Amino acid sequence: MTGFLPYGRQTIEDDDVAAVAEALRGDFLTTGPTVEAFETAFAAKVGARHAVAVSNGTATLHLAMMALGVGEGDVCVVPSITFLATANCARYVGAEVVFADVDPDSGLMTPDTLGRALNGIRGKRVKAVLPVHLRGDVCDLPALKAMASASGATLVEDAPHALGSVGTFDGVAHPVGDGAYSSFASFSFHPVKTLATGEGGMLTTNDPDLAARARLLRSHGMVRQPGGDPWWYEMPELGFNYRIPDVLCALGLSQLKKLDRFVARRRTLTGLYARRLAERTPRVRLAASPAHSNPALHLLTVLIDFEAEGLSRRTVVDSLKASGIGTQVHYIPVHRQPYYAQRQGVADLPGADAWYRRCLTLPLYPTMADGDVDRVVDALAAILG
Repeated sequence: MTGFLPYGRQTIEDDDVAAVAEALRGDFLTTGPTVEAFETAFAAKVGARHAVAVSNGTATLHLAMMALGVGEGDVCVVPSITFLATANCARYVGAEVVFADVDPDSGLMTPDTLGRALNGIRGKRVKAVLPVHLRGDVCDLPALKAMASASGATLVEDAPHALGSVGTFDGVAHPVGDGAYSSFASFSFHPVKTLATGEGGMLTTNDPDLAARARLLRSHGMVRQPGGDPWWYEMPELGFNYRIPDVLCALGLSQLKKLDRFVARRRTLTGLYARRLAERTPRVRLAASPAHSNPALHLLTVLIDFEAEGLSRRTVVDSLKASGIGTQVHYIPVHRQPYYAQRQGVADLPGADAWYRRCLTLPLYPTMADGDVDRVVDALAAILG
């Protein structure tokens, strides 16, 4: 228990390496059958009818906006506590972004914060609402969908943190990505995510037309006529090269077989953190989890009143690093980023600002030992005194 503990890391085992090696020896390194196999297995795992694999998580959001026809004159509502890509995908297609506030204790968009955002943009064409399942906790999807629909908008779940998470609504358990309440759900397979392919992403949907649009746009917008000349293709509209290689999908297929184990371990470690924090440093608490959410946490985020502790967050971060413990901050409110602040001014979002002032992400990944949790909590308790 003396090695460095990053806040997150991939779990790559011998069978993952073997799966990639087998793909490397195959006939297709890209645009081959392993891509479709990964899509089929992923859709079955989350309970969606369709899945579209792409090159990275940002590409999923861009394709979702394009497939839904979001463009100039449209507005997308995005929580301020998220990664940049959630907002940027709207700007890629020329739409404007309106930032919603979040619950200060969970970091999630809520019906209340969405309502306030929608009330502030009456008269504008709202095309999409993009709730983020921050850390892996599930947003209140039925309520958010109802509000989006009443505004003429569709719901797109930004779910890179929430693979394996489940939301229970009206007594029915819904795996994140099953499409029960959204047009699309977006996933990322960056190394620190629950399932890793290096880079990569997946869109899930229950709409066959939206799935077909996403597949078309991920490969330059090219179409081929059935029965036509084998070399012939046409590009009736502009698309992108967002394809994912078979090699990465081979790794994804191997990782997907272990998803239940990864999820179970993350939940065990989260429970250990909750108990040990309560015992050793009760002033530090886990981010709040809604009653309807059974998360497979990607991020173990705690809330600390640094001002009350008489310590800066930087001091805590540096002290933990000196003890071999990595941390991160998720996230700097996007509405305060220079690009958006200069475009539209800085909105008054007290929940997002309160979340940012107190949040700190601690190590969480499946290969951590139980004793690693003790090490992190003990170090934190010693720093806070």
